[in-house]
Amino acid sequence: MAQPAVVDVHQHVWPERFVEALRARVRPPRLAGWTLLLTGEPPYDVAPDDHDTAKRAAREADGGADLALVSLSSPLGIEWLPPDDAAPLLDAWHRGAVELPRPFRPWAAANVLDPATTPLKDALDLGCVGLQLPADAMATPAALDHVAPLLALCEERSRPVLVHPGPAAVDASAALPGWWVPVVDYVAQLQAAWWAWHAAGRTLFPRLRICFAACAGLAPVHHERLVARGGRFSRIDPDVFVDTSSYGPRALDAVIRVLGIDPIVFGSDRPYAEPTDPDLGDAATHAIRCANPQRLLEGDSRGHAVTRAGNHPRT
Repeated sequence: MAQPAVVDVHQHVWPERFVEALRARVRPPRLAGWTLLLTGEPPYDVAPDDHDTAKRAAREADGGADLALVSLSSPLGIEWLPPDDAAPLLDAWHRGAVELPRPFRPWAAANVLDPATTPLKDALDLGCVGLQLPADAMATPAALDHVAPLLALCEERSRPVLVHPGPAAVDASAALPGWWVPVVDYVAQLQAAWWAWHAAGRTLFPRLRICFAACAGLAPVHHERLVARGGRFSRIDPDVFVDTSSYGPRALDAVIRVLGIDPIVFGSDRPYAEPTDPDLGDAATHAIRCANPQRLLEGDSRGHAVTRAGNHPRT
């Protein structure tokens, strides 16, 4: 009997045509050689090997995932560019990423200033697995209304959505340590997106499967505070997931105590982070790396929530 596939829902690899499109730009986001220039962040020296597709594929074959879902990374800010400015970069991403070797398969990206659905339809038809959406594009319930056409298309086609941190919102001249943006900005964005979904998402999109990167910035751990301040916390939603990227055993234990094991999916955030083993046993490892990602990608024919003994419920 074949072994179940190990799925990593969150990696980043830039195909050559996307790299060249970034180098062709004269304004951020752009690449100068291998130096990444973004608005709101200091220059970042990209390691060329991180985007050597043959080396990355060999690394996964050596003990990584059987399927690795890759994205262009929303912190680049491409989804927020004026549509005519963003279009060449998005096209280069989609056309290059669908040609990546196994085990890679791409998430689509879409302009969020003008959330037209035709480019997303084309990207899904090319072979993208679903849509990566910047967390700052769904920071409030009203923001969900703005990107509703994109989310509705994914719901209609039964394609998942990955919510990933968007571009930094800090002053690039501020004297901040290098870890500030990923630890402060990105976490805050994910938490806001989680609460926007909690407030309005399921009502708007009753069948959409959605996953929040990096444990939604640990937003689920704050559900006790939600209740203390008058919010509701009722049931586990079988179609809302969080990935494990950037967090280890203590954080994952806290999230699982709130959500249970069923919504937790394996995401490494390679090459920017490496996965850690939460040491929860073989059954939990199988759920996080195999069974749960499969439900995120393909849905669950059971059509109802699965509640573990001792879990706190969640909306």
